[in-house]
Amino acid sequence: MTTLVTLSVIAITLLIAGLAFFLFVLGSQLSRVATLLEECAVLVWKIKSDTTAIEPGLQSVNATGGIVAGALPLLYGFAEDIVVGATHEPRPDDYENPPALPAMGSRRSRLMEGVGYNPE
Repeated sequence: MTTLVTLSVIAITLLIAGLAFFLFVLGSQLSRVATLLEECAVLVWKIKSDTTAIEPGLQSVNATGGIVAGALPLLYGFAEDIVVGATHEPRPDDYENPPALPAMGSRRSRLMEGVGYNPE
């Protein structure tokens, strides 16, 4: 019987030691989490104080965003129409590139007209 009592005492002692070690590890991890949460809380309060400057303009931003969001389906439809009409036609092999010309045609100076000279 003394062996059974001795083994029971040893088992209970090991159980209590294991629980104490578990609680020590758990407490250290919880204190680390608490420190990190405190740092996060400081950052959140800083963000909140920074956002108070933009809070009055949010009504205008939300209204503009609503207008843009309402126009998106129309713009999407226009884009679809453009893509459907766009087809790529490769140039023939014997195609020669002409020299690039300005969009307005030949360039002329208006300085001469300003002094009364017209070369044409």
